[in-house]
Amino acid sequence: MARIAGVDIPSEKRIVISLQYIYGIGGPTATKILKNANVSEDIRTKDLTEEQLQAIRSEVAKVKVEGDLRREVALNIKRLMEIGCYRGMRHRKGLPVRGQNTRNNARTRKGPRHTIANKKK
Repeated sequence: MARIAGVDIPSEKRIVISLQYIYGIGGPTATKILKNANVSEDIRTKDLTEEQLQAIRSEVAKVKVEGDLRREVALNIKRLMEIGCYRGMRHRKGLPVRGQNTRNNARTRKGPRHTIANKKK
């Protein structure tokens, strides 16, 4: 297994797919990294040479990934909650933030159902 940005990426998959196991790297970013490092997208991770791995690592270092990105996202959410804006209040209450319907759905954010006595429609 190759280790890039502190993450063990799968060795049997194509490198463009393996890079997406790193938090903060998706499809377009992985393609851009490989293009800048002059590495083919079709090569398997286990077939990479040490020079190619080093080139990929240097390109990934230019992108904000993993711990730094997680910290920035958490601080952004914390800032929203501190200033008391609508999105911050939704985060604080554990409700959907982006305007989704909560009458029937939103079970992922709201958690398991809590029955309320004598509640009729």
